[in-house]
Amino acid sequence: MAWSLAKSPRLTKLWAAPGSDGMGVLAERVPLDPLDPEAVSRFCIGKGVELVVIGPEAPLAAGVADAVRAAGIPVFGPGKEGARLESSKAFAKDFMLRHGLPTARARVGGYEEALAAARAFEGRCAVKADGLAAGKGVIVCTALAEAEAAVSTLAATGAGSTLLVEELLSGPEISMMAVLDGKSYALLPASQDHKRLLDGDLGPNTGGMGALCPVPLDDAMLRTIRASVFDRALAGLAKDGLDFRGVLYAGLMLTPDGPKLLEFNARLGDPEAQAVLPLLDADFLELCLACARGELGVDRVPARAGACVSVVVAAEGYPEAPKPGAEVTPGAAHGLDGVMVFHAGTKKEGSRWLAAGGRVLAVVGLGADLAAARERAYAALPRVAGPRLRWRKDVAAKVLGRSLA
Repeated sequence: MAWSLAKSPRLTKLWAAPGSDGMGVLAERVPLDPLDPEAVSRFCIGKGVELVVIGPEAPLAAGVADAVRAAGIPVFGPGKEGARLESSKAFAKDFMLRHGLPTARARVGGYEEALAAARAFEGRCAVKADGLAAGKGVIVCTALAEAEAAVSTLAATGAGSTLLVEELLSGPEISMMAVLDGKSYALLPASQDHKRLLDGDLGPNTGGMGALCPVPLDDAMLRTIRASVFDRALAGLAKDGLDFRGVLYAGLMLTPDGPKLLEFNARLGDPEAQAVLPLLDADFLELCLACARGELGVDRVPARAGACVSVVVAAEGYPEAPKPGAEVTPGAAHGLDGVMVFHAGTKKEGSRWLAAGGRVLAVVGLGADLAAARERAYAALPRVAGPRLRWRKDVAAKVLGRSLA
């Protein structure tokens, strides 16, 4: 997001709170708590900030957008109530059902209710922690013992005092994101995340191990998604009095019965953003400002021809216990045609870049089609990441050569 904003000719100054070493080449870092609405508001007023763009879910859930908006500053990001579509899976499921969005059958409750639901679904279910869990609060199960263990695991987390247990659906998953201005929306190109840690969609769920864009969907499927998901969501937000300005992310499964909504997020997907934003044929700053002011005026954000594949480089031990300290060499990708490297969990020590988090970097390839984009990303990976780091070898492999529609 910082890279996209920094490209705009309208930008005169960019701050990042608190930012990171990787963002430091694009923005001035601000040493304040991004979860403190009043501190963020005071800074913005003092510096004459003209637009605030909120990236992660935690500041949205903390009400930062509400406080900054109350100070008269345009904000790209929903208020605390709108962000509950992500911060509370129970709230989101209730919203979906009340407003007729296509979604899986589910039960909501505490530990005992969740166990009963897992047994009612005979173990074929997705167990979800109600609160924010950094993309790792979902366990997909196919057997009863597995489902019972998932309920116990998530109930023991801070996000799991309330659990959502959903029937297990089948089909390919896609990510469809739209930008909203409070009264209308514009779709971004469809993308696909790779949530599991290991090749073949095996291993534990993660925050995302790679993404591709665009997903090959036909016009009929796009019309169905627009009408059954986003049109109904927009009408539901209006009916509930929620002035939603920012990104509404729909995690969808394309089932034999049509697209079904798995989850909402109230911000750009990660790592989907690294595959979607490089393809936009629009000024991202202008787009955010138009949404913040309620002046969107388009129903689809234009995209360039071609495709983008983003492969996440993760630390050894991720997601359970990532080990910091491995060296990465993002500069080795400089000059490679159609290749970019986006920092995630990195820190700089002298001239060296070191892993400082679970997901460390995203290596991105752009090309005329998915195959070319994928080839560029994977050719660059060994230059950037050493043997102490891991990445999936099959990002975009499954979708190549066939439509998901």
